Formats: sequence, structure tokens, C-alpha cells
Amino acid sequence: MHQRPLPHGHFSPVFAHQDPSMKNFQKTLLATLASSLFAPLSWAQSPAEKVLQPVTISASRDEASEKLPLDETNVTGSRLGLTPRETPASVAIVNRDTIEKRGAANTQEILASVPGVTAASPPGSAGSVFYRGFGSSSLTQLFNGITPQYDAISARPVDSWIYERVEVIGGPSTYLFGAGAVGGSINYVTKLANRDGNALEARARYGSFDTSDLALGVNRRWGANEGVQNFVRLDINSSHTNGYVDGQVRDAQNVAASLLTDVNAQLSHTLALEYQHETVDRPYWGTPLLNPTSGEGRIDPQTRFKNYNSADGLYEQTVQWQRSLLAYRLSPQTTIKNTLYHYDALRDYRNVETYKFNAANTAVIRSNALLQRHDQQLTGDRIEWSHKGTLAGMKSDWSAGVDYSRNTQTRFPRSLSATVSTVNPTQFTTENFFNVPGMVPGFTPDRTNQVNTLALFMENRTRLTAPLSLVTGLRHDKIELEGINHLAVTATNPAYFKNTYEPTTGRLGLVYELTPHANVYVQYSTAADPPAGILTTASFAQVQSFDLTTGNQLEVGSKFDYLDGRGSATLAAYTITRKNLAMADQNNPGSTIPVGQQSASGVEMATSLKVTSSFLVQGNLAYTAAQYDDFIESVGGTAVNRAGKVPGNIPDWVANLWLNWKLSPDVQMGVDMRYVSQRYGNTANTIWDPAYTLFGASLSYQINRHAQLTVRAKNLTDQVYAASVGSTSFYLGAPRSLDVTLHTLF
Repeated sequence: MHQRPLPHGHFSPVFAHQDPSMKNFQKTLLATLASSLFAPLSWAQSPAEKVLQPVTISASRDEASEKLPLDETNVTGSRLGLTPRETPASVAIVNRDTIEKRGAANTQEILASVPGVTAASPPGSAGSVFYRGFGSSSLTQLFNGITPQYDAISARPVDSWIYERVEVIGGPSTYLFGAGAVGGSINYVTKLANRDGNALEARARYGSFDTSDLALGVNRRWGANEGVQNFVRLDINSSHTNGYVDGQVRDAQNVAASLLTDVNAQLSHTLALEYQHETVDRPYWGTPLLNPTSGEGRIDPQTRFKNYNSADGLYEQTVQWQRSLLAYRLSPQTTIKNTLYHYDALRDYRNVETYKFNAANTAVIRSNALLQRHDQQLTGDRIEWSHKGTLAGMKSDWSAGVDYSRNTQTRFPRSLSATVSTVNPTQFTTENFFNVPGMVPGFTPDRTNQVNTLALFMENRTRLTAPLSLVTGLRHDKIELEGINHLAVTATNPAYFKNTYEPTTGRLGLVYELTPHANVYVQYSTAADPPAGILTTASFAQVQSFDLTTGNQLEVGSKFDYLDGRGSATLAAYTITRKNLAMADQNNPGSTIPVGQQSASGVEMATSLKVTSSFLVQGNLAYTAAQYDDFIESVGGTAVNRAGKVPGNIPDWVANLWLNWKLSPDVQMGVDMRYVSQRYGNTANTIWDPAYTLFGASLSYQINRHAQLTVRAKNLTDQVYAASVGSTSFYLGAPRSLDVTLHTLF
């Protein structure tokens, strides 16, 4: 398992390498967890309360995850309260039961259950997700339907415990969530207080690389049973790992708390608070490729676990969310909702980030020292109206609203591109960061970007006939970008710049029910996203005289049950085109013009089949053909045509398979497989990684009706593979690992 020996005197993997406040946090959580695992249940019940019957983990989890969730209401594919089966688009839901059953430790591991999605977490863009031939700003990653508009950074992996589910819609969806989302939208939905009654859940996990995770969840009715009703929920987890490369240590704490108040039958309010803190000591930035860096990328096997960052390299972030959710039912058919939210994030980087071999492959050259801080605040309010009624005698459901947000971010970069040192590839030491010549402590701002967005949106579903529904959506945004330069003013970096964008995007779809459990659909949708970069970080050069790029998609598909309901499946085919990409002017490579084009076409399918009462097969398969149709790149001041090339990190094929056997009423075994085909590391397509296949296995034992013990192995064959590919280095994925999890639910 490539687990290194513990340092001398190391006695607790949970508390190692932490500051005192983090140690106290975890000690408190450990004590609470231990008491909740073994204490009697009387604490959760008062004489006036109704005693809940115990819930068996395995039964509820199995029942919820044996079929594709085609009939679960979702908030990502539509605001109309539609299920995936009713939505004319590819909508995938990974619910809590599936997250636990597949052992997904963080948000990116959850995404492995979505057809065609790949993800990686290199520190410079730890929220990297690729879907339907697109990534970066062309995908929108949301937290409870809200985008921080800085997805490649703000959507870095978060421990999965605080999330109830993840929902994904494929293809253009700007009409739902605003600028971006050409390739799709991903929504991470946090657990909230609910009316299901008192519940207590706890989990303890320990595994390879001193990886530990302690987690606790409580949902409880609070107060009297009459009049105003209150329900409170708290979810908390603390995790630690030494990582699978030398010197890297990660500690994270996550808290989600919410209070649901039913004032009366018409009015309810939820106050939701979240806190996330993560510290990564000496982050791993990648493994250099051997020269020549062309063809299939190669690494020196001896460097697989080497870390060339500074001895005290650092990534640290603190994120806070506050949400006020108000719902008022005007009538059984009409509801008004208001969401007031605030997001605050502070991120710090202190690293030497770039490594490459010298020509003779005898030494590694370390360069690109960067001291960076991101200070970001997002405040917004969304009011929504929904109504179920009729239109010309036909059943017609409506949703409409107004969304306003102000997103402000200041960055404080201090970088040195020069060589920091040249070291032996396998035997070396690295400096403390502030011993790098020319690097000094302190943060100096370079630019503040403020993005103000005002949007009007509307959706409708009308049943034209009993089996045929028309689903439409429309959104108009007014986006104002203001940039304030804190550095020296130049012609290419003015003291202030402002751009205004006003995109209108929409969806038109038809769903035809062949039977109550099978349909076909077709949809056309549009999107708009930034021409280059992300608006919250865009420079004057990236946005001057540029409008947002445009995208459109045509998709056809089907969602159906088969074999008398023992199986369920989805099938979709799509083609997406994104126009007006920023590209180098062929006659003046030093400037860019908005005339490029990128496209992707593909097929996705997913299925779940209960072969026998004890054997379940689930899987998905996605094929993507992506390319630049029109793209000129400036390479050393020379215009180079990249038309026909495949965008970086986009695989042609992604496949997943899960097999689960119930060996006895108390014992279950699982086997899983994931295949990702080769990807290119540059726009020239001159460097690529080999395709890879990962295997995993699990064995679960139901100790009693409240507790389950699971042993899980990942990457069983210890496959060496790239989670993300680049032109001179690969960010390698995790080696073989083993963990043991105790999960209780009362």
C-alpha cells in the first residue's frame, strides 16, 4: 500500500501535524463521536415525543441505491420540481445512499458516478472537472444552486460527509444558473434540517497513509409539538491524511448547521450555516515527465512519490456560507421562495510549483515560486415564484424569479519565474519558501474584480397532450464587470476598466411518454460564458472589446425501466458548439480576436439492474468526440493553427461498473471498475497519457441493526496513472489504499 513508516514518537494519526486549536476541535469531535456510538438513545427522546423505531442501515441504503434515481425530485435540472424522468435533459443524481455505498470520500470521488465526468485536484486548479468535452469556466459548479463564479478554485474537493447529494445536468444550462455552463452544471447539495424525526448518525474511518475521518450527524425536533415547529440539524467531520507523496499532510474540518422553522402551515424558514477549513502542508504539484516530452508521457518510477515543493509549502483555505431560505405557500398551487446568501473565502498559497527534467534526465529543475492570496466575498438574493395551473385547458406549471448578486475578489500574487534550484531526482532537500532568493513575506494586491449580476428567469412545463409535454426556459442576465488595478498603470493595465454583458439564454424541450415508465425526449439549449478566463479574475487584456462566448446543444435521449422494473436506464446523444473563443490573430499573434470555435459530440448511457434478489449490476459509459474547429494559438509569437486538435484532459471514453452481491443477510461484497482513455496534455496534442483502468473492492458486515463495518480497497492493482495531464508534468492519482469504516445510524 506504499504506506511509509510512522515517524519516531508518532502516537496518533488523527492529531499529528496540527495546531492546538485543530487538535482541540478533533478531540471534542472524537469524544462526542465515541459517546454517540455507545451511549443509550434516551438522550434523543423526551416523554412528550414519539419514540422512533430503529432503522437498519443496510436495508434503507440498498433500497435507495438499487435503481437509477429517475423519479427523485431535483433542483438542478429545473426549478419546476421535475424528476429526471420528466426533464428533457441528462440529469444525474448521486444520492447519500450511493455516496456511502461507493465509499466516496470527497466531492470529486462522488462525480465518478456520473457518466463521462472526470476530475482532478492539482493545487493550482483543484476544482478541475471535465464533462462533455469542456472544463474550466465552461462548466458551472454550484453549492446549493449558487455559483461562486470561480469554479476551478472554489470547487476544490470537500469531504463528502456534509453533502446530501450531488446533481448534474449535461450541456448548456446558463438559463438556470447564469454565465458559464456550456458543458454542464454540477450542484453540491448540503444536508439540511428535516421533518423526518430525531436521528443520530456517526462514522469513523481509518486507512492507508494515516488517513482518518471522524463524522457526526444529528437531526432533532426542537421545542414543543404544537404551534411553531423547529427542527435542528448538525453535521460535522474532521479528517487527516499524510498523503501518498513525501511530506504532504492534509487536515480538514467541515461543519453544516441548520434550523428549520415551520411558523404555520403556509410559512417556513431555514437558516443554514457552513464552515470549511482546510490546511495542506507541502502540497504536491505534480511529477515531471522524462525527456523528450512528446508522445506517451513517461515518468521515472523512482519519482512516483517524490515532492519537489518547498519544505514548508502551503495551501490553506477558510470558507463560510450563510443562507436564509424563506418559503411561503400562497395557496396549494402557488409558492414564493426567497434565498438570501453570503459566501466568504480566504485562500493562501506558498509554493514552488513547476518541475521539469533537464535534457539528460539527470536532474529536476524547480521554478515558479508563487505567494498568493485570494480574498473573495459573494452576496446575493434570489426570489422565486412557482405556480401549478392550466393554460388554454392544459396542465401548465410555471416558475419565475429575479436573481441579484455581487461578487468581489482581490488577488495578492507575488511570483518569481526564475529557477529556484536544480536537484537530484531522488535524493534531495528543498528550502523553506522565504529562503527563495527575492521572495519576501507579505501580501500586495494587484487587482480587485467586482461582478454584479441581475437576472430575470422563467420556466414552464405544459402538457400538450396526455403523453407529450413541452418544457421551456428563458433567462436574461445583465452582468457588470469592474476591475480596479492596484499596481502601476499602463496601456494594457489601466487603473480601472468596466464591461457590461447582457446574454439571453434558454431551453426548448419535448418529452413523450411511451409508457408510464419509459419516454423519449429532445431538447435545444443555449449558453454564454466568459471569452477567456473567469470574470472574477479576468484581466483587461482578456475582456477588452470581447462579448461572452455563446454555446448551443441539441440532445436526444430516453429514460426507461425494463424487465418488469428490475432494471432502469438512460440513453442520450448530444452535439455542442461553443463559438467566439478568444484566439490569436493570425496576422498579429500578440493580440487576440473572438472568432474561435470548439465542439463536442457524444453518447452517454447508464443502467442499474437487479439480476437476482442478491446480485446488483450498475454501470455507465460515455463517448466524447471533442475538438477545436477554429483555433489559432500564439506560440513564441508565432500563430499556429490548432484546428482539429482535441482540448487537453478530455478522454474519448469513460466507463464505470459496480457489482454488488448480498452473500447473506448481514454480509455484502462489492467490486468496481473505472476506465479512462488517453488524454492530451497540450493543445498541440504532442503529449498524452496512456489509458488506465482502476479496480476496487469492498466487504460490508452488518454488526447489528444500527451498525455496519466496511473494509474497502481502492486501486487494487496499484496502477500508476495520471489524474490530470500537462505538457511537462503529470499530476498522479492515488496508489493502492485500504480503509476500514464503522458507520452507525439510529
